[in-house]
Amino acid sequence: NNYKNNEGASPVMGLIEQILEDSKALEDEATAGESKAQADYEKFVADSNAMIKDLQEQVTSKTKAIAAADGDKAEAAENLESTEGELESLSAYEADLHAQCDFVLKNFDIRQKARLQEMEAIQQAKAILSGMQ
Repeated sequence: NNYKNNEGASPVMGLIEQILEDSKALEDEATAGESKAQADYEKFVADSNAMIKDLQEQVTSKTKAIAAADGDKAEAAENLESTEGELESLSAYEADLHAQCDFVLKNFDIRQKARLQEMEAIQQAKAILSGMQ
């Protein structure tokens, strides 16, 4: 008879039990979602750290390559300067030789005539000296 007073409470109790089950399912779902989000975050952090490390290695590698290229550039600039100095020296030498050759060519006929006159004079002197004996 005590329970006759509470006979109408059965639908209310069912509703409370349903609310409790829904709450438990929602809590389980939220926990699973949070675990998945945590795993995704940890994967993101690991991937980000790996990418950062890779990019830092690339920066280091490229920095070394730039330094090597700068060294090669400096060496090439020195070689260029040295070569240009050598070319200027050779150009001056060529100009000097050219001037000497021009002088020889310009005065060739005059010098040839002078040598011929000297040879004739020597032959005449020889002939005179030969006739004196």
